[in-house]
Amino acid sequence: MRIFFNWFSLLFQYVRTWTAISLLFLVVTWTIPAQAASHIDPQLEQQVLQIIREHPEAIIESVQTYQQQQQQKVKQARQAFLQDLKTNPQKVIGESPTTGSTQLKTVLIEFSDFQCPYCADADKTLKKLLEKYPDKLRLVYKNFPLTSIHAEALPAATAAWAAYQQGKFWEYHDALFTNQKQLGKALYLDIAKKLNLDLRKFQRNLTLATPAITKDIQLGEKLAVPGTPFFVVNSPSFSGVVQLADIESILADAK
Repeated sequence: MRIFFNWFSLLFQYVRTWTAISLLFLVVTWTIPAQAASHIDPQLEQQVLQIIREHPEAIIESVQTYQQQQQQKVKQARQAFLQDLKTNPQKVIGESPTTGSTQLKTVLIEFSDFQCPYCADADKTLKKLLEKYPDKLRLVYKNFPLTSIHAEALPAATAAWAAYQQGKFWEYHDALFTNQKQLGKALYLDIAKKLNLDLRKFQRNLTLATPAITKDIQLGEKLAVPGTPFFVVNSPSFSGVVQLADIESILADAK
């Protein structure tokens, strides 16, 4: 799994470097009208900088407090999500693509990115698990395109959603991962043709995918998904965030 640096950890690491700018901004915001913000008194600025140099711990403590508050919010969001997954899994699944068992014994939520090589590797393992536990595992796909590093992640997700509207999501999903190094408009259309999709409907649905994908992304952000692939599972034996390597043991234990 690709793990990205936590923003708050990064902020704390460099906070001493940026302390002067941060506190100066706060002081200016609190004490100077907006229209005068561009005319900061140099003497006031020097006074603020001096205070910062003498008491940097105040900023560090504020950042730590904020970090703790954010972590608590994430914890609460994940707890609420897991509760929904236990009591009303269909609410969590929503209109997302699913495959595997028609039962809801073990529901595995996957946040994935079609351009992520780790997701492509994970998909191979997931296929083996679905074959081995056809009556236990239901896989739910949620989009979490890492657009800052994967330029084709969102277009690929959009194309897969358009294929989903014609009942061919998983076939399209597999083709995207198989041809991951060729992601682009030409590939998206070529896959649609090979799957015998209605191309007019496919093109039209490309323009309608944004709300569904955005909903997935917002859910991932709420749960503080750090990277892809990211898994959340609910089964008779375990409920929570899980590593791919641990999923088979959970399935084996599920009664």
